[in-house]
Amino acid sequence: MPAGKIIRIFTPRMSVKRITVLLADDHTIVREGLCAMLQLEDDIEVVGEASNGHQAVALASKLVPDVVVMDLAMPLLNGLEAIQRIRECTPASTKVLVLSSYDEDAYVQHARALGASGYLVKQSDAHVLATAIREIFQGRSYFKPINHVTLQCP
Repeated sequence: MPAGKIIRIFTPRMSVKRITVLLADDHTIVREGLCAMLQLEDDIEVVGEASNGHQAVALASKLVPDVVVMDLAMPLLNGLEAIQRIRECTPASTKVLVLSSYDEDAYVQHARALGASGYLVKQSDAHVLATAIREIFQGRSYFKPINHVTLQCP
């Protein structure tokens, strides 16, 4: 699926509201892998993909997904700047989950200060992504790059 496209995958497996997700990563193989993995979840629906920060902001504004899964190392507009813009142009109900290879405290704290609701490192187990999406959708924070401790925010 080309980046910057809107995806609508409707599978009537459940009558419960599905968590809508926008994937933002500049690596096509990563986006496709995440999309394939999340399609196996009955309660999660990937509705779009972005390959750069500008696309992520535009699609988040247009689609208003429940969760944006955001890489930090993005071309044209980095993930941190994209988080800030997404927070400005979407309602508070749209949450941002960072999925990055950066595990340094400074990145985690900066993302959190800009409004990210969660942060995972790409070295995490695959099942953790769906768990994190569900947690932040329910209004909780999910930060697991450091000491694998879930931090609760007010």
